[in-house]
This record gives sequence, structure tokens and C-alpha cells, in this order.
Amino acid sequence: MGGKILSIAAHVPEKILTNEDLEKMVDTSDEWITTRTGIKERHITKDNEYTSTLATEAAKKALDRAGISPMDLDMIVVASATHDYWFPATACLVQANIGAENAACFDIEAACPGFVYTLEIARGFLSIPNYNNILVIGAETLTKITDYTDRGTCVLFGDGAGAAVITKSDEEHFLGSYLKGNGKLGDLLIMPAGGTRKRCSEESIKNREHFIKMQGREVFKHAVVGMQEAAIKALENAGISPSEVDWLVAHQANKRIIDATRKKLGLPEEKVYINIDKYGNTSSASIPIALNEMYEKGLLKEGQIIVLDAFGAGFIYGAIVIKW
Repeated sequence: MGGKILSIAAHVPEKILTNEDLEKMVDTSDEWITTRTGIKERHITKDNEYTSTLATEAAKKALDRAGISPMDLDMIVVASATHDYWFPATACLVQANIGAENAACFDIEAACPGFVYTLEIARGFLSIPNYNNILVIGAETLTKITDYTDRGTCVLFGDGAGAAVITKSDEEHFLGSYLKGNGKLGDLLIMPAGGTRKRCSEESIKNREHFIKMQGREVFKHAVVGMQEAAIKALENAGISPSEVDWLVAHQANKRIIDATRKKLGLPEEKVYINIDKYGNTSSASIPIALNEMYEKGLLKEGQIIVLDAFGAGFIYGAIVIKW
């Protein structure tokens, strides 16, 4: 007895912010952004769209594709760094929105690897008899905490959500994983204010401390190492060689980081799915958004071996090997 992904879906806001738009806002250029990140555009929420809004729409699509009712869900787990509120959990808002009255619900904050972490959580709960169908969601509205006066970070982030229904299976489709963190480096990527350590104040607002702050070069260096380590260790734990991998679906933060991971595994370019050019960095939503695109394009085939790999603030990183 094991678990498998029964369905995958995603939802992104309609509004698009292009590199050309950003050229009018800060001292940057399409060439500079594209060369360093691979990003051409990103989807951004309107004022009346929230993380729960995107998560709810992705959830509805995932349930429809799975062919199950919201009442069949035993649990909802939302991974996000941009929850609607400190409390209640965004998962509770989604539960109410879709009418999943039988589901337990809670959030996790594992930054960009959040979706990978929700899969591991779901796999664990499926080993308990009374959990059969679990909805996992990665959802972010990072543009709401993006400083559009900071040319180094404002070009990076976008909004979106991806959802998957995980169900019990006679065959285990979660083959191996590797999760790790390095909290000593947490200050390299941080939103300084808004928590209990530095509450909202006139000073924190003046200093723009309620926005993402990132030391880009250091984050890049550690991201390359972390994602390579996670992918290699997850494959080892699964007992699978890189040559057996059909797809690497990495967190879409930077094309150069993905390329470095691909080369470390010895994979050809055609085995790596990249869509960062259209969405930017959507944190915990990036992997399920990519999987959804692959599903809709008919790229995902039964029995394929897929490595999901991510690195993010914390620093937290991890990978999971799945059989589609």
C-alpha cells in the first residue's frame, strides 16, 4: 500500500507584468533580466485577489480532474510564505470555499520547497487508516511583499497556485526523498518585519522592512549546491540512477540554477521542464504549476520517473522522486 498523485492543476492571475513594464518602473532592462534569470514575464494579483483565492481555484480544478467530491477529502495542506492571515490558516479558508467539511486543514511554511514538503506530509498521513484522499496546495502572492523600488528583487517574483489530490494506492509512487535545512543562513533571504520579533511600526514601514530582502549572489551560490545535493540524495534513497529519470522538474527560481542541477545529474536538456520565462519565481507554487503545464501538454506518461527539486528561504531544500 502506498500513495500516488491522482490529479494536478494550477491557477494563475490574469494580469501579466512583463520585463518591458518593469523597464518603466526601475533601472533595469529585458536583456538584463532575461540573461540573469530566464524570466520574461510574471502573473500578478489584483488588490482583491489573495493567496486563498488562487489556492481555491487550483483546488477546484484538481478535484474536478480527480473526479472526487470535496466531501471525499480527509485533509487539506497549504504550503505558502504569503498566507492570507497569521491565523486562521489559509487551508481553512480553502476548506470553507470548496465545502470540504470532512477535511482536517493546516498550513506549512517551507518557502519554495513547500510543495515538496506537502507531498511528504501527505505520504505520511496516507499510512494512517482513516486518511485516503489529501489535497495539497502550493500557493503564493509574492508580489504583495515585493519592493518595486528594489531592482534586484522586483524582477523575480510572480503569483500563482498549484494543487494536487494525493490518494492511497496499491503501489507506492513516492519512491524516495531528501529534505534538509540550514537555518544559519536564514538572514540571506528574509522579510525582516511583520512577525513577533519586529512588529509593524512607523520605523519598519519607513525602512521598507515588510518586503522581501535578498542577498542575491549568496542565495544563488547556496541554491546551486542545495538543489544538487537534494536531487542526488533523493535518487540514492529511491535506489534510482539519474539515467532512469524521465523528467527533472525543479523550482523555477533561476534558469542558471536549474541548468547547473541538470548538468550535475548528467541529464540532457530535453529531460528538464522550464517555464520560468512565463511565471517568474512563484515559490511553493512553481513545481505544481510546471507539472500542470506538463499534464496539459500530454508530457506526463504513466510510469515515468520524475524528480521534483527545490530550494528556498530558510534555507530549506529538498527533493522527492515520484513515479507518475
